Amino acid sequence: MIRKFKFEDEMHESLQCVPMAVRRKLDRVGLKIGLQQWKSLDRGERLAICHFPFDSAEECDALGVFIREAMERRLGVEPKCLTDAQRASAEPPASPPARAVVHARTAGFDLNATTWSRLDGDERFALLKMGDAETPSHNLGAALKEFNVPAIAQVDQPRAK
Repeated sequence: MIRKFKFEDEMHESLQCVPMAVRRKLDRVGLKIGLQQWKSLDRGERLAICHFPFDSAEECDALGVFIREAMERRLGVEPKCLTDAQRASAEPPASPPARAVVHARTAGFDLNATTWSRLDGDERFALLKMGDAETPSHNLGAALKEFNVPAIAQVDQPRAK
């Protein structure tokens, strides 16, 4: 079963982009698939990758074999392998990254340690990928809202007389 976020609804219909849940699977498996490579896979292969389980080491190994063989058949190439540090990003840190906090604040949300601790691993991963980059994703605000991250209280400004 794939975790579907509302901010990605259109993506799940067409599978023309790599859904966040698949990005997490790829990180855990240790493979990088570019957008053009993803689009080169047929819809059945993309759906299989979406729904493939990845909780155990054996499931990750099987998913990796499936992806490598599908890409070899379709493109004649193997996907790039991620470094151990890149693979580690599949398991987000216990505290929100400072840059993600700043980007969330800019979007009008208070992403603090308490809120972060209430998020599940998939939600943390999504916020890490969307908010901890130099330039945040255009979907960051929608994700923060979907994940019930509190909005920053607006302070009433005194009116000019």
